[in-house]
Amino acid sequence: MTLYWLLKVLVGPLAMLVFRPWTRGRTRVPPHGPVILAANHLSLVDWLLIPLVTPRRVTFLAKSEFFELPGFGGAFVRWLMRTSGQIPVHRAGGLAADRALDRAVDILGHGSVVGIFPEGTRSPDGRLYRGRTGVARLALETGATVIPVAVIGTDRVLPIGARVPRIHRVGVVFGRPRHYGEIRGTTDEGVLRAITDEIMHDLTALTGQPYCDSYAADFRLP
Repeated sequence: MTLYWLLKVLVGPLAMLVFRPWTRGRTRVPPHGPVILAANHLSLVDWLLIPLVTPRRVTFLAKSEFFELPGFGGAFVRWLMRTSGQIPVHRAGGLAADRALDRAVDILGHGSVVGIFPEGTRSPDGRLYRGRTGVARLALETGATVIPVAVIGTDRVLPIGARVPRIHRVGVVFGRPRHYGEIRGTTDEGVLRAITDEIMHDLTALTGQPYCDSYAADFRLP
């Protein structure tokens, strides 16, 4: 048994007890082949919840700050991130971000599952923000199936700024798979943007979140 599955066996029952997650559409995740789970992002617990209810192993592209959190709680998150094999992404871009995408391409090339938050960061106000095109780049480079995934209620478990999780039931909805094999290898920026917008439209329908056509990182609370 790999460390990932050992963690799922050890941590999973407690997380299931706390979150009491309900799911819809889980059978839409194919049992074999490369898959990208493209999810909305409301809370720090999203990257834990989705693998918890997904039958296959999920490797997430997660912002590098998760690997640098201070304090006891931060040490636990850092340990979980590293031992479960999650991939740190430096949101400033550059070579470090490119290396993270290269690792994701390699994982998908081996027929595995990668999770990604197209918004790039948590929603600051509950709205769904414009997606970044990394999800489309991965899909077109690898031919992976893309499944939009909606997380529901995780912002009530651990809102931005909260240190202690609250008890609240959450949900995960797996949307209809999208396939882009017929245009695999395309690098046209217009195509990448159109695919990303299509995925974000799917997430808007699944989550019911109001859509904001700007990047979450550019938005500041008043």
